[in-house]
Amino acid sequence: MPHGAPLILLLLLLLLLPWGSHCTTGAEGPSPCPIRREEPVERAGQTCQRSCRQDQDCSGQRQCLCDGSCGLSCVTPNRSCPWPVQVENAETHLTQVSHSFGALMEVTCHPGFSMSKGQRSELSRCQGDRKWSWTEPCEWDLSPSSFCRPPPEIDNGSRSGPPYRPGREVQYKCKRGYRLEGSATLRCQDNQEWSGPTPTCHPVFCPPPGDIAEGYLVAVKKAQYRAGELVYYLCKRNYLLDGTNRVTCQDNGTWSPQPFCRARCAVLAQRSRVLYQGRKLWVTEIPEGLVQHGENVTFYCRQQNQTQRQSCSYPTPERCLDGVLPLPACYEEPTWLQYMFFPKRVVSEIRPC
Repeated sequence: MPHGAPLILLLLLLLLLPWGSHCTTGAEGPSPCPIRREEPVERAGQTCQRSCRQDQDCSGQRQCLCDGSCGLSCVTPNRSCPWPVQVENAETHLTQVSHSFGALMEVTCHPGFSMSKGQRSELSRCQGDRKWSWTEPCEWDLSPSSFCRPPPEIDNGSRSGPPYRPGREVQYKCKRGYRLEGSATLRCQDNQEWSGPTPTCHPVFCPPPGDIAEGYLVAVKKAQYRAGELVYYLCKRNYLLDGTNRVTCQDNGTWSPQPFCRARCAVLAQRSRVLYQGRKLWVTEIPEGLVQHGENVTFYCRQQNQTQRQSCSYPTPERCLDGVLPLPACYEEPTWLQYMFFPKRVVSEIRPC
């Protein structure tokens, strides 16, 4: 029998049942409408309407119609059930345009789900209480025949584990130092086959690292380096390493950031004291008159608009940046005569402001 034929036969059978018809008692005998059984109906969540035998037993626009297990009941024919309807783990669609009394809705389980007897779909009917009749819930199909076989393992990588139900995905990933080629995700399909070929893991390499100005590389020179390998940099004499001396070949095939070699700075003041490393020193007391990159040197400037007798000094810091230590704009270099004969009048030696 072709796939779907049982559902078509069920649909035809339900359409032949006297749902929504005038199933009254007449000369020909009782109607085929079921006898009202309120207890099982209530357990199924249906509320039966007023019982009747003919249309005259009903009031208003209601008619005496067959309402399934509620039997002959007073029902308003044009009353509709809610639409659209959300059913967990399932799709729903109407078998006709209307969703009024007697209309049919098909409930179809998602891939990997089925109802208690193994069926994938059921029909639900719009009842007189404006509710859809109960259908079996869609639950995980745990029969082994519905599962995919375990997907292949991969070298230098791993994948997520079972269960391998239809619709479920597995994720592949590579070990550190390897790159995944192919799709990282495979899905178990309704035909119990995986959605694509298995990915593979390939080693990651970096090209030779570059040189840095005023520095040199400490490493065995090779045409390529594996991910995770380290190389080291050193700076030439009188240069300071700015950054880490260790550079790593990363998992994306590039090197981590390289350091810089920064030059020392000359202190350009000649006849004045400066504040350096917490001490007030003459420039000649600083070794070689040079300070390291990133270090601060504080110079002294004269307060403006005052007589020499009333003048005072205030500190102005500057920072050494890769060989450049600027003098503050307010700094004035003392003359040789001031420095030699009037040293106490040099700006760095007068009273602070």
